[in-house]
Formats: sequence, C-alpha cells, structure tokens
Amino acid sequence: MVTCYLKYVIDPYKLNEFEEYGKMWIRLVNKLGGTHQGYFLPHEGANNIAFALFTFPSLAA
Repeated sequence: MVTCYLKYVIDPYKLNEFEEYGKMWIRLVNKLGGTHQGYFLPHEGANNIAFALFTFPSLAA
C-alpha cells in the first residue's frame, strides 16, 4: 500500500476554488483505483496550509 501526502499552500480567500480543485482530484484518484483519505484544512495556526491523503494498493497501481 502506498499513501500519497500532499501539502498545499492555499489562499484562504479562495476556499471555494480549492474545494472545486480538490473534488476533481478525488474523482481522478478513484478512477485510477486509489482511495481518497481526506482533505485537512486549517482550523488552528497558519490559515494557508492544507493537506490531502490518497492511498493506492501498490506503487504499480
């Protein structure tokens, strides 16, 4: 199993655009056999850092 960890620097005033972008990734990852583990948006501390996790069964997948 391989988990991809993505770190985003986002514009806190463009969260709607980031949400739309994130939804596109979820569909693509699912189409390619992966699983979306979640997006994690800021709620404390820096307000411009977000994370995403996607898991694939193997590196080949």
